[in-house]
Amino acid sequence: MKTYRGYCHCGRVQFEINATLDPVARCNCSLCSRRGAIMHKVPADQFKLIAGEEYLTLYQFHTQTAKHYFCKVCGIYPFHRPRTAPDFYGINVACLEGVDPFNLEPGLVDGRSYN
Repeated sequence: MKTYRGYCHCGRVQFEINATLDPVARCNCSLCSRRGAIMHKVPADQFKLIAGEEYLTLYQFHTQTAKHYFCKVCGIYPFHRPRTAPDFYGINVACLEGVDPFNLEPGLVDGRSYN
C-alpha cells in the first residue's frame, strides 16, 4: 500500500489516498463513458480531502445516489462516491501525482447494466 497525493488541474482540490492501484477500471455508464477516466476505488477511511472543499461542485443524475465531484474552477473530476459502493471513493487516477494513466491496463465496470 502506498500513499498518493491527488490534485485537480488548477490544484485547488487536493486529496490523499492509501492504495495499491490494482485494479483500475473504466466504467461504461452514460457519464463515465463520456468522461473517459480510469478509476480506482478506495474505502472512505483511505481517502482524505486535504484542501479545496469549497471549490468542489456536485453532479448527480438518474437515482441521485452517486456523487460526482468536479472542481468549480478547472472542471476536472477528481473523485466520486459510487452509487453501488457508497462507503468508497472512486478516484480519477489521472489526478494522482506520479501516476501515468496511459501505462495502466484498466478493466471494465459494466455501469450500463445498473438500473
